[in-house]
Amino acid sequence: MRWLGLAIVVTIVLAIISLFVGVSDVSLGALLSSSPEDRPMQVLLISRIPRTLAIILSGASMAIAGLVMQMVVRNRFVEPSTAGTTESASLGFLVITLLAPGWPLMGKMLVSALFALGGTALFLRILRAVPLRDVLLVPLIGIMLGGIIGAVTAFIAYRYGLMASLLAWSMGDFSGILRGRYELLWIGLACCALAYIAADRFTVAGMGKDFTTNLGLNYQRVMVLGLVIVSLVSAVVLVSVGSIPFLGLIVPNLVSLMVGDNMRRTVPWVALGGAGFVLACDIVGRIVRYPYEIPISVVVGVLGSMIFLFLLLRTRRHAA
Repeated sequence: MRWLGLAIVVTIVLAIISLFVGVSDVSLGALLSSSPEDRPMQVLLISRIPRTLAIILSGASMAIAGLVMQMVVRNRFVEPSTAGTTESASLGFLVITLLAPGWPLMGKMLVSALFALGGTALFLRILRAVPLRDVLLVPLIGIMLGGIIGAVTAFIAYRYGLMASLLAWSMGDFSGILRGRYELLWIGLACCALAYIAADRFTVAGMGKDFTTNLGLNYQRVMVLGLVIVSLVSAVVLVSVGSIPFLGLIVPNLVSLMVGDNMRRTVPWVALGGAGFVLACDIVGRIVRYPYEIPISVVVGVLGSMIFLFLLLRTRRHAA
């Protein structure tokens, strides 16, 4: 419990630092010497606070989505971006943008979530049909499926002149977050709370269908609940900030190495780890080429790929 409290303090410190990093002068001195109508206070209220909240919500919810997916699929190397879920959500968002461009963002998000749910279900159906002799075949199949769905999405976007929009969706970036443009991410927080409530069920489901049924749980309902959580989170984050790769893979794995596999215990750690990791990456992205900004998907992708390779090599070394 002491270490969890320390993790909360570190996350809060990173959030406070995030509020004061940027091109505009939003220092503590400027805030104290200005009125609510002056530029420093307006930048803080309209841009910095919403951006920091969006970082925390998206980081925590995507990390939890990765944890839930790993429990459902029973594989440590899957998450929305390695199972075709994110690509399916992008396809759904593109389709509804073409067919009903005037729909509210909430309606587009729900359609995107339905496509994400369908893509994840297709991924699970393929897994049941393929003999899996190696743990790494599962993410490989997901990456291949995601590549196919991504190619279809890119073709449609190219055909209708929406390649720029597709690039914006696939490139996670918090620079455009303002008050009124991030509130859908609170749905991700609700999904995190739901995952914590059902944590024991997911832990049992991760032990297999027969074991779950013998304990009196409905395995299919637990699976559907997990897929709904993953799909909603993937769609909400996609339409709000874009795609953030590897986050749902590396954070749950690192937490598992430290505190074990009991989901009831790991959910708070994963949520804090996801939020803190994205906060740190966003701060780095704003500082490295100041006053310019590196998109969050680039920073997370670079660091996440290195951690992913470490986890792969560690798994191979222990298997040898």
